[in-house]
Amino acid sequence: MGNADYLYPSTNEYRQCAHPVAVPPPQPFFKSFKNSLKETFFPDDPLRQFKNKTPSRKFFLGLQYFLPILEWGPRYTFQFLKSDLISGITIASLAIPQGISYAKLANLPPILGLYSSFIPPLIYAMMGSSRDLAVGTVAVASLLMGSMLGDEVNATENPTLYLHLAFTATFFAGLLQASLGLLRVGFIVDFLSHATIVGFMGGAATVVILQQLKGILGLQHFTQSTDIISVLRSVFSQIHEWRWESGVLGAVFLFFLLLSRYFSKRRPKFFWISAMAPLTTVILGSLLVYLTHAEKHGVDVIGNLKKGLNPPSFGDFVFTSPYLTTAVKTGMITGIIALAEGIAVGRSFAMFKHYNIDGNKEMVAIGTMNIVGSCFSCYLTTGPFSRSAVNFNAGCKTAMSNVVMAIAVMFTLLFLTPLFHYTPLVVLSAIIISAMLGLIDYEAAIHLWKVDKFDFVVCMGAYTGVVFASVEVGLVIAVAISVLRLLLFVARPRTFVLGNLRNSTIYRSVEQYPTTNDVPGILILQIDAPIYFANSSYLRERISRWIDEEEDKLKSTGETSLQYVIFNMSAVGNIDTSGISMLEEVKKITDRRGLKLVLANPGAEVMNKLNKSKFIETIGKEWIYLTVGEAVEACNYKLHTCKPDTTNEDSQPWNNV
Repeated sequence: MGNADYLYPSTNEYRQCAHPVAVPPPQPFFKSFKNSLKETFFPDDPLRQFKNKTPSRKFFLGLQYFLPILEWGPRYTFQFLKSDLISGITIASLAIPQGISYAKLANLPPILGLYSSFIPPLIYAMMGSSRDLAVGTVAVASLLMGSMLGDEVNATENPTLYLHLAFTATFFAGLLQASLGLLRVGFIVDFLSHATIVGFMGGAATVVILQQLKGILGLQHFTQSTDIISVLRSVFSQIHEWRWESGVLGAVFLFFLLLSRYFSKRRPKFFWISAMAPLTTVILGSLLVYLTHAEKHGVDVIGNLKKGLNPPSFGDFVFTSPYLTTAVKTGMITGIIALAEGIAVGRSFAMFKHYNIDGNKEMVAIGTMNIVGSCFSCYLTTGPFSRSAVNFNAGCKTAMSNVVMAIAVMFTLLFLTPLFHYTPLVVLSAIIISAMLGLIDYEAAIHLWKVDKFDFVVCMGAYTGVVFASVEVGLVIAVAISVLRLLLFVARPRTFVLGNLRNSTIYRSVEQYPTTNDVPGILILQIDAPIYFANSSYLRERISRWIDEEEDKLKSTGETSLQYVIFNMSAVGNIDTSGISMLEEVKKITDRRGLKLVLANPGAEVMNKLNKSKFIETIGKEWIYLTVGEAVEACNYKLHTCKPDTTNEDSQPWNNV
């Protein structure tokens, strides 16, 4: 860097380019408070559609807001029905075997997987804003619920209490989800960053796959723990109990499922092959067991499934101690995880089809379907990625595909449940393993490593926590690391030196643009974050060090001594009283060193607070400029026309113009 190419403006040029920085007009407290609340909780301004409407129209719009089916239903066409019919039947073929499998994963009766694929999709079809989300149970939430409830109640020894706790946990999960949407505080879910979700889902998928070794190997006794050490110890301590018949069946069906998924991935037109593969394995496996009587030779089967629709369960909720605490904790944690997955999946497919979904509305819809579902023998549901991807690829047009799926499941519950009697458990394990392999997104982890090492640490923290400790521990580790990073962003904001781009009045970071020129006698610093109590001490120390380093550099090179320090405040969106105190301290430090402090481009909120705190009077309005270029021109003019009067804090760059 050098200063040979820097062009000093003339006095006339400087007069023409200088502009005063305005202090925004004062606003009444209640108006300001109202605007702040609106920006925090209503950034999308959902009430604007009610303006200048008649009371009856407002009532109907309100119904449409909570029941979107009233909006798209009148425009529904026969062409839409054909597409949704194909999509609904396709996802039903996937939902039935997956529902049974995931219920077993949660240590619940398999029939609950079918119950949970009947009523919740009907509720979502009326209240959901996504056209592509296919509702049902998910593996990670099932595993998490089974793990957390299993720590309190043994599902084998006390199945009735365990079942009732699952309904209660689902009720509280739905209550939390709907409350977040109604109170419009869904931004809490955003604390689960992309890196957190990638690591958590990958770790949970690994744990689920390891848990399926029980079914693949035909083991009767298995650990209740989910960490990899306990699972592998349980597997290899029972080598003498491994069933080769079960292992062979599991390997064959898993190979078939993976092959069908690979083929559909290579040939997207044949997506229906991978979608139909799970149901195909169930049918083939059931026929094989029935014809060979394999259940008499060590192959475990589902057994009898109760025929009929969902029985009511609102009288089964457990609100007594000590189980209430467990139900609430399980519901809150699984509810947040399910909500994050459902909204992320919905937004992903909405982006592909170029439409928007309302996150808060989705929370209300997902929460309501879980509340209602818990009253009718359903456990936690959301929008799983695999099922939604099949729905998307099948060409669904509206949420009516969920209704078609629910009707297919209803038909199964009424007439076809006896056919699942001979379905081998090893087939369910193969279906789960096949689905879970798709959740281990190693490519995303590699991408995180290339782009952001800290995000990679968050990802691996979540993964290792889930795999080596428990699902809950992994989640806590991931969120803790994410919050720590957020605090570091706030507490340790970026500050950097700006230089002048040649033949221009543009100033940019000298790190990003090494060819920029120094401005003799002037240090230009940019603060790249709001100034709060959490970072004010750090900024004071860092600014002092920048000044020390600049003075040492000028002394070593023999260049013009430092006279002015300019702060570019364009990235400082806000400032609190601690930040103002920091600026006052920095002003005193620069005065003691014989330097002049100059501010450039402070925003409206910052100017308003600096004005109220009298800091503008302290520094002088004449030392606050609209742009860095104007600040440099003023300082440069003063620097080259007279010696700065550092003993007079009110000295002005205009005196000798």
